[in-house]
Amino acid sequence: MKFKVDENLPFEVGNLLEENGYDALTLLEQGLGGKPDSHIAEVCKKERRTLITLDTDFCDIRKYSPQDFYGLIVLRLKKQDKPYVLSVVNQLIKLLSKEPLQGFLWIVEEGRVRISGGQDNG
Repeated sequence: MKFKVDENLPFEVGNLLEENGYDALTLLEQGLGGKPDSHIAEVCKKERRTLITLDTDFCDIRKYSPQDFYGLIVLRLKKQDKPYVLSVVNQLIKLLSKEPLQGFLWIVEEGRVRISGGQDNG
């Protein structure tokens, strides 16, 4: 699996993914910092990467249909400090091999992950 780590997340998120055998690039590594969401979405589609972000705009399935993506993971966390975000991502990594990503939107909250999308929805 390939991931794109949004600029609103600690760069260590990419490191965690790579340490667990995934291909991860950050927006900042690619010089995409500050680009509009629509541009980021197109880059992710083109590169076949799952976007992982804190940006809740990507929860809007009318604008960002999960079927159009290799995966969208939106972290909706009450705490967003680096240690907390990294601990949540560590837990999330355990689910990556158990649940489908392509064509799905994962909304990660404290204590749960909501997964929507797929071929049958919408």
